[in-house]
Amino acid sequence: MNRNLVNSEYLDVFLDESQEHLQAINDNLLKLEQAPDDISIVGEVFRSAHTLKGMAATMGFEDLAHLTHNMENVLDLIRNHKLQATSEVLDVVFAAVDDLEAMVTDIAGGGTGSHDVSEVVAQLERIEKGEPTIAATAEAPVKEEKQVTSGEEVLSETYDEFERTVLQQSFEQDYTAYQVKVTLDENAMLKAARVFMVFEVLEQIGEIIKSSPPAEELEEEKFDQDFLVTVITKIEAEEIKKRILKVSEITNVHVQQIDQNKLKLSHVEEEEQASPSAAAEQAAKPEQTSKPAVKEAASSQPKKAASEHNKTIRVNIERLDVLMNLFEELVIDRGRLEQIASDLKNNELNETVERMSRISGDLQEIILNMRMMPVEQVFNRFPRMVRSLSKDLNKKVNLEIIGAETELDRTIIDEIGDPLVHLLRNSIDHGIETPDKRRQLGKPEEGTVRLKAYHSGNNVYIEIEDDGAGIDREKVLNKALTNGVISEEDAEKLTDQQVFGLLFASGFSTAEKITDVSGRGVGLDVVRNTFESLGGVVTVNSELGKGSVFSIQLPLTLSIIDVMLVELQDEKYAIPLSSIVETAIVNKQDVYSAHNQKVIDFRGKVVPLVFLKDIFQVPGEQTDDEFYSLVIVHKGEKVAGLVVDSLIGQHDIVLKSLGNYLKDVFAISGATILGNGQVALIVDSNALIK
Repeated sequence: MNRNLVNSEYLDVFLDESQEHLQAINDNLLKLEQAPDDISIVGEVFRSAHTLKGMAATMGFEDLAHLTHNMENVLDLIRNHKLQATSEVLDVVFAAVDDLEAMVTDIAGGGTGSHDVSEVVAQLERIEKGEPTIAATAEAPVKEEKQVTSGEEVLSETYDEFERTVLQQSFEQDYTAYQVKVTLDENAMLKAARVFMVFEVLEQIGEIIKSSPPAEELEEEKFDQDFLVTVITKIEAEEIKKRILKVSEITNVHVQQIDQNKLKLSHVEEEEQASPSAAAEQAAKPEQTSKPAVKEAASSQPKKAASEHNKTIRVNIERLDVLMNLFEELVIDRGRLEQIASDLKNNELNETVERMSRISGDLQEIILNMRMMPVEQVFNRFPRMVRSLSKDLNKKVNLEIIGAETELDRTIIDEIGDPLVHLLRNSIDHGIETPDKRRQLGKPEEGTVRLKAYHSGNNVYIEIEDDGAGIDREKVLNKALTNGVISEEDAEKLTDQQVFGLLFASGFSTAEKITDVSGRGVGLDVVRNTFESLGGVVTVNSELGKGSVFSIQLPLTLSIIDVMLVELQDEKYAIPLSSIVETAIVNKQDVYSAHNQKVIDFRGKVVPLVFLKDIFQVPGEQTDDEFYSLVIVHKGEKVAGLVVDSLIGQHDIVLKSLGNYLKDVFAISGATILGNGQVALIVDSNALIK
């Protein structure tokens, strides 16, 4: 088969899985830095790196495979207790991961993945050689399972209470138990298939008690070249070895008999010591140890087949976009059908349309859920960034992430990454103080930045909170006055919330010196504009000396939204329900003027009125009605009353873009097609309030 064709067919899969493995490496390296003695974490990193190397080599990206191999060598030293996972060592490994990410990005852009990695490779090789700059720890204790005695590897496996009971029973029936370590060829292409063949061989001669790694990981090829199997049989060790070696791409087999007097408890069992009654209960279930295959190999507890766990498939996002577009057309036609049924007043037709509406409503929910993704996709990149920033700024920062499982529409997920990066950088640069300063203030040396996401109604809220210096109100006001953003008269009337809102003015920055971290003097207006273009709202709360909270409110989805339809003369407009506080009808006599603005007293609060007829220049004569129909909308704490001719009611509508030609129309965020075929414009109430 043509290699280029193969690469083309599998490139998307390679890119997706490479990014997943790189993210896993990043996450686990951060964990390792907090727990440098936890070798299990090193194993996770090593497995991800090894899989990435194998994929890169298979696809022909040799530079990527070569760098990953160098990184593997260092990780291997750590997991074999020949090197400590110091901050200096991990800095070099992180640098290698950065280069790997750059190479994958280049491949995604159509490149070959070539990248100058000579410097980081040289650093990795120095670490391997144990040169003075790296603290090699040859005297570190070596674990029992890695010792070598008389040229033979001494294997060791831990067993829980149930597994030990099964093994003891097998000894009583004159069976022998063996630990079998199998090493696959480094260039083996189908590792899971080789594992399956080994299990088939072992099943023919005995019963498998346990595999390490567990069956699910073996089937998904989440292991290096080695795996360990515990088997009970009456066949001799040499015969076991001989039969396994008949499987192709097996380079080594080591078989060691288990001494029944030296069975080791698992770490968990050592701590919890399962009760004898529990062990007896487990022992009464011999069917749980019967001939496991690779897809249902016995592990420490009986489990379902791995193939039953993984019932997901990868779907290209473009296919979901096509599906969403087709469904949007269905929603439009549904509205048209509902209108026709209402006009004809036919009972059978009405019943059929109602049933279709219910079914399409369920379908709508399913399709929208298919497009939802956890914000974890975005949040995952931040721990590494915070680590690097804190080192650059000589600050100690702890990033807490809460609610990473909260889901948002994929369209929104794609857009929020960069503005969140900007807000986090500002929190660390402007908010968190240096360790010395925090000590003087009686604070812990390590500052905390909390990134939180949660659902509330039809919205998702994302908050970035820090326990730093807070925002200096007077400093912000002085900067705003200097820049001409506000007048001195206005400055005296502003609340704290309004003052903090000045941070989002165009080009506004309180940075005393321009740095890469603080955004080169670029203010937060870009952040605000991005979130508002997504139908979101940004607010700030702060207490000087205590810290700040940036809160972002976002809609769950942008495609199909709930709106209130209103009428202006013969024109219809849609106002998103997420912006509406309530609707009201007020007597014109209750309207008065303040500062040349018509306002009403609404629930004890002065609310300005916005006449949509004037804003959108709707032709027609003024009516003599003695009442105004109002839609009360809000943006953060600000409220306004939109004056309309009449209220039609609540509807689901499909949001359609106006295109580049009409993208700058004031206070209009899109359009929709109603059931009668009429086009209704969607009102951007945020722009009206602003």
